[in-house]
Amino acid sequence: MGIEPALLEILACPDTHHTALTVDVEASELVCPTCSRAFPVRDGIPVLLLDEARQRRT
Repeated sequence: MGIEPALLEILACPDTHHTALTVDVEASELVCPTCSRAFPVRDGIPVLLLDEARQRRT
């Protein structure tokens, strides 16, 4: 997916502000373990907009 580890350390869910987003390489998404939203990564750029997120099944 190509996201720098240093960038992943500072990214947070825009809703819960949870900072430990997990990476789903297969789906090219960053996932918030608190609210189960998945945010797309397009061309290596995380799109952390609530309107762009999808709710994952828990």
